[in-house]
Amino acid sequence: MDISMLASAVLAAVAAGGVAYVFLFPRLSGEARADKRRGALAAVEGSGARKGARTPSRREIVAQSLKDLEEREKSRDKLTLEMRIAQAGLSWTKRRFVIVSAAIGLAACLIALVLSERPLVALGLGIVGALGIPRWILAFLRKRRIKGFADEFPNAIDIIVRGVKAGLPLGDCLRIIANEASEPVKSEFRYILEQQTLGLTVSEACSKLFARVPVSEANFFGIVVAVQSKTGGSLADAFGNLSKVLRERKKMKGKIDAMSMEAKASAGIIAALPVVVAILLSITTPQYIAVLWTADTGKMALAASAVWMSLGIFVMRKMINFDF
Repeated sequence: MDISMLASAVLAAVAAGGVAYVFLFPRLSGEARADKRRGALAAVEGSGARKGARTPSRREIVAQSLKDLEEREKSRDKLTLEMRIAQAGLSWTKRRFVIVSAAIGLAACLIALVLSERPLVALGLGIVGALGIPRWILAFLRKRRIKGFADEFPNAIDIIVRGVKAGLPLGDCLRIIANEASEPVKSEFRYILEQQTLGLTVSEACSKLFARVPVSEANFFGIVVAVQSKTGGSLADAFGNLSKVLRERKKMKGKIDAMSMEAKASAGIIAALPVVVAILLSITTPQYIAVLWTADTGKMALAASAVWMSLGIFVMRKMINFDF
């Protein structure tokens, strides 16, 4: 009986403390007064906005668009697997990609187990096959598709410029590109038209282009369409300037590739030289180089050499990989 009374008293005290905390803490901590001040400030700002409401100027719209551009550029690397698959031009689901990756890993594991008869080696190759090879292929397809879009996109902008100057509306120009342009620009503009069919405006549909093709050119296109839809002006001049900017960026990229080609060739030669020498020695004098994979010291030296060569290749790749 004493224990039940004690438990009841403790529960009653806890309940009373909880009620007191809920009702008294906002007043003691000043949260109620802070909420009241925030409400009064919001009411004053709302009344001031209603009195002095005005249409934002073109400069303010451009500044906001540039701010959105910076935010999109920052979020470029935060990509999910579904987005990477869509950017690679594949119609796969995440489940299908995982199943294919698991199948590749299992096949690599079985092949390595049959050839080497070593479970640890087979397990390592299976992990590489499941996690490395599919993602490398996906990154390769994504990079190739984005490069093809960047090469063809200025031609699509020129089609819009000529169509607008001839008196065609922007929607008809987009439809011409969706029917006659090369891939992947053709499919991306077809997707824009499908988004318009679902009820989105032209500016909203064009702003979603950057999510599927994460390049600055697509972002510039969405900003130009959004600004023109809000402020008006000569659409042909705006897209003409955009086309000029895109072609100048393409020229600059070509110059950078030409200037860095010597360093890329040197990196390729340096990376291939140990492999080529090892193959030639294994063909001409196999007993001379066999110590690298028969003796423990040779295996350690081979592993250390592979690590240092990989570090050197990564450093050289980072030095010659320019972003602008």
